Amino acid sequence: MSDTTRTNRTAALLDAIDEARLWRRHMDLGAIGATPKGGVNRQALSPEEARGRRLIADWAKELGFTLTVDPVGNLFIRREGTEPNLDPVVTGSHIDSQPTGGKFDGAYGVLAGFEVLEALERAGIETRRPLVVAAWLNEEGSRFMPGCSGSAAFTGKISEADALDIQDRDGIVARDCLPEMIAATPEAEQIGLGFPIHAYIENHIEQGPRLEEAELPVGVVTSIQGMHRYEIDVRGDEAHAGTTPIALRKDAFKSAIDIAKALEELMHDPDDVIRFTIGRFETKPGSPNVVPGHVHFTIDFRHPDQDLLMDRGGRIEEVAKAHAGPCDVKVKRISAGAPVAFPDEMVATVRAAAEEAGHPYMEMPSGAGHDAGLLAPVCPVAMIFVPCEKGISHNEAENALPGDLHKGTQVLGLALMKLAG
Repeated sequence: MSDTTRTNRTAALLDAIDEARLWRRHMDLGAIGATPKGGVNRQALSPEEARGRRLIADWAKELGFTLTVDPVGNLFIRREGTEPNLDPVVTGSHIDSQPTGGKFDGAYGVLAGFEVLEALERAGIETRRPLVVAAWLNEEGSRFMPGCSGSAAFTGKISEADALDIQDRDGIVARDCLPEMIAATPEAEQIGLGFPIHAYIENHIEQGPRLEEAELPVGVVTSIQGMHRYEIDVRGDEAHAGTTPIALRKDAFKSAIDIAKALEELMHDPDDVIRFTIGRFETKPGSPNVVPGHVHFTIDFRHPDQDLLMDRGGRIEEVAKAHAGPCDVKVKRISAGAPVAFPDEMVATVRAAAEEAGHPYMEMPSGAGHDAGLLAPVCPVAMIFVPCEKGISHNEAENALPGDLHKGTQVLGLALMKLAG
């Protein structure tokens, strides 16, 4: 390809990526599961997620793209290449949300990828390799833990059964919800689990304040910090709140509080690099006049250094048992994601795309986990961040600017066009 042809294709693609259309699609998708405070509640395998997938499928049909769905419910939108037998270049993210989530977390990655496919189509630009947009199932893990189960099953990190047999807090099994999700896109061909990928790029809001503080529109992501998740169950005895002496109680709540305080001390970090969160804390039976006999809580523990993750994480059970008092305690590690460093050549591809698009950027790690981290063992991966207002995410107040979403999508488009030939 001549330099002139390459320049013309670049200009045509940048012009074809439509800021207004991209924003409108975010608002249309955000209307599904909309909350009164301006966010979304579109949790995994819910009727709202099924409606969201139906909307995206309708857009894909209008442009002649093909749809496929795999046994765990991952949805793929494909624009064919001139050499369809080549391994595809894939982009995407997820459209499930937290119970009080925002319009942009995850959804931006799917919609940015779709916007690139549409822009290429409308500009008449062909690629050698097929381009695929993935909507991975259950990234958030807010309803079905652990999260990223769709991409984990796709890559073989967990089995199909592991992905489908997880339950929500009401005892509903993911497997039983899947038929409704599949039925939302009946035109999607059902395929097997996993296929070769030439390269993968995921766009996302930063979920932090650094880009906004630096007044930069693009983050070139270099890595994802490691993340371990745990469930802790503390069991004592239920007892009458008015008649049982304190000395005779096996109060699961009191023991759980003592354990939580001790774990906070274990995870204390004067450099503020460790991320330690108790995100769910449930007492049973939950009656005002009954001493709690069971407490269940979760731990989210993150750090960029694998040795520290293993050392501190390996001491959680020891500390919990030492502070359980008269109660029994069980600690279960439900996931252990190691830090992921992105390949230099993929980081360079995104960096070059930002420079070619004329958008200033900074290189940065990701503090949050993403489907890209699960894809890393099976193909070269990269990520692109755009700013979000005040760094707020997993919150109904989550917000991003149309211009920033547009710039990040332009960078994605140039990177995908290069990778796809």
